[in-house]
Amino acid sequence: MKNIKLSVPIEDSGKRIDVFIHDALGGKLGLSRSAVQKLIKNGEVKLNLSEATVSHYKIKENDLISFVVPRLEKSTLEPENIKLKILYEDKFLLVLDKPVGLVVHPGAGNKSATLVNALLNHTKKLSTVNRDRPGIVHRLDKGTSGLMMVAKDNKTHLAIAEQFARHEIRKNYVALVKGLVEFDEGEIDVPIGKDQNDFKKMKAEFSADAREAKTIYRVLARSKNYTMLDLSPLTGRTHQLRVHLDYLGHPILGDEKYSNGKGFKRMFLHAYKLVFFHPAQKKSVEFKIKIPKEFYEVVDKDKTS
Repeated sequence: MKNIKLSVPIEDSGKRIDVFIHDALGGKLGLSRSAVQKLIKNGEVKLNLSEATVSHYKIKENDLISFVVPRLEKSTLEPENIKLKILYEDKFLLVLDKPVGLVVHPGAGNKSATLVNALLNHTKKLSTVNRDRPGIVHRLDKGTSGLMMVAKDNKTHLAIAEQFARHEIRKNYVALVKGLVEFDEGEIDVPIGKDQNDFKKMKAEFSADAREAKTIYRVLARSKNYTMLDLSPLTGRTHQLRVHLDYLGHPILGDEKYSNGKGFKRMFLHAYKLVFFHPAQKKSVEFKIKIPKEFYEVVDKDKTS
C-alpha cells in the first residue's frame, strides 16, 4: 500500500479532480484516468478529509487530496515461447505484426497461448497499468492480422492511451468484403451499441445507449463478387469495422460473427498502417507492412472465375 497526499496549487485550481490526480501521478503510479475514476467512485479518494464523490468535481487552491494506492496482486500469467514478428523495438515500446488466430490477451476461454504470454517470454519490461494485460494499449480481434504497438512502461502506456482517447492515432486496414461497394469512397457515420440479442456482438443502431462511430473507406479494387477496401476508423469501438461493413451490406469475408464465414480460411481484415506520436522521441512515427498475398489471390481468382 502507498499513501498519497496532494495539495492543489493555484495553477491547477478549476481542474477536474480525476484529471488533476491523473496528470500529477498517473505516469508514476501506473494509474489510467479510468483507474482514478474508479478509485473516486469506490469512495477511496478523500477531499479535505471527506470522500470525493464525483470525478468531475472542480478542485480549488489548497484543497487536500489523499488516497491509498492498492497493492496489486502478483500476476499469474506465464511466459510462453510463441514466435513474434517484431518490426521495431526500443526501451519504451515495440511494434509487431500480429498473425491471424492469435488472441491478444487471456480471457474467458483463452487462459494461455496469447500475445501477452508471448510478450512475457520476450521481455520483462511491460507496462502494468492493467496487470491482466501487461503492455497492451490497444488490441486486434483474434481473426485480424497486422500492426499493434505494445508499451514497455507505464508512462509510455498512458501517453499512448491518451492519444487513442483523443483520436490522434491513425490506423489503416485493408478488408475484402462481399459484393460490389457502390461508391469509390465514403464515410460510415453510424453509432454502435451492444446487441441485446447476443452479448458477444455489437450492433449498428441509433439508440440512446449507442456510441458515436465513424469509419472512412476507399475502394482499392473490385472483382466480380468482392471489393477490396482501405479502411480508416476515426473512432475505436469494439468490432467497429466489422459492424459498420455488415451494416453497409458488405460483410467482411470469413467473418464468422457478423457473416456466415464459410468458404474462407481466415477473416480478411488486416491492419497495415499505424501512425502515432512517440512519447519519448517527441515525433510522429509511421509503420507500414504489406497486404497479405491471400487478399490478392482471392480477388484475382474471382476476376477469372
